[in-house]
Amino acid sequence: MEVTDPLLTAREGAKVLQVSIPTFWRRVADGTVPPPVKIGALSRWPHSEIVAVIENAKALRYA
Repeated sequence: MEVTDPLLTAREGAKVLQVSIPTFWRRVADGTVPPPVKIGALSRWPHSEIVAVIENAKALRYA
């Protein structure tokens, strides 16, 4: 069985990043958070991409 990367809703992504949902959408608009994977009308983000946002911010903190 193949392990897949769980897909998060905007609410779940905001919770991982510890921001409000409107702030999460602002970060999508400004490119900090990658655009969603669209499944029909649904917007979802792979968990690994949300974690990558955090890792990128950590790497830039001392740059």
